[in-house]
Amino acid sequence: MFSKSSWLHLRIPFSYFLLPVFLFSLSVSPNISEQPLLWTFLIIHLLLYPASNGFNSYFDKDEKSIGGLKNPPPVNRGLYYLALVFDVAAIVLAIWKVSFDFALMLFVYSAVSRAYSHPWIRLKKYAFASWFIAGLFQGAFTFMMCYMGVNKYEFMQTMKPTILIPAFLSSALLWGSYPMTQVYQHEEDAKRGDKTLSLSLGIKGTFWFVMVMFSLASLGYTLYFYHYFSWLYAQTFLLAMSPVVLFFLFWFYQVSKDENKADYKRTMWLNFISATCLNAFFIYLFLSSSHILDAL
Repeated sequence: MFSKSSWLHLRIPFSYFLLPVFLFSLSVSPNISEQPLLWTFLIIHLLLYPASNGFNSYFDKDEKSIGGLKNPPPVNRGLYYLALVFDVAAIVLAIWKVSFDFALMLFVYSAVSRAYSHPWIRLKKYAFASWFIAGLFQGAFTFMMCYMGVNKYEFMQTMKPTILIPAFLSSALLWGSYPMTQVYQHEEDAKRGDKTLSLSLGIKGTFWFVMVMFSLASLGYTLYFYHYFSWLYAQTFLLAMSPVVLFFLFWFYQVSKDENKADYKRTMWLNFISATCLNAFFIYLFLSSSHILDAL
């Protein structure tokens, strides 16, 4: 019923790059049980995120590389309906297996992701608004959504500093890194009239912006882990992020010599290294802070 190209545009493996937010929320969750954890993970990463990717691809109609897809095939109407099926499946399963509040969060996320790329609104064409909203919803909002799902909490139960602080730290990291995901798409974005933040900053300006924002976000994480956990966790976080910093600085050096080095391949490598380091750290944080390893 749905073509291979439509399935490719869902970019399901790309969910790996967004997994750190889920793992961070899991690592600070006090009320974990197997079923809500499993269904929250599956619904968000195998249904919600792919649906968002599909809608974005359908409305953008990119001809050059996009995140997770180096050579995107032409889109067709089937992609829109496939993304819609994934969206509906996510919400129905959320109501059935998790909670109504969790399903409502999924619905809001889906609506915002459509507004981001839909031609009627297209937040993507506004540099600051798109940067802020993407970071807010893929970061803090998703953190709270995951936290609600894993713990089966209502929305108002997340309105306390112990949840809001890590939630907004998730956004801080995304606000620091998001423009880098646009750095190789300047030509495509300009052709569509999308004035992204990276396009506004320029290639070298994007690197400087990301370096400053990432440093501030890292400082925030360090202070958070020191205050709520211990200095050991703060140090471990900084150590875990060192490969990201080293790759970024080396890439920045290359770009300072030749801006053509700001390409798809290196962007995906940065995404992969960053996601892998964060995933590894948050798994360590979860296993260590929950004392699961002590019980084995």
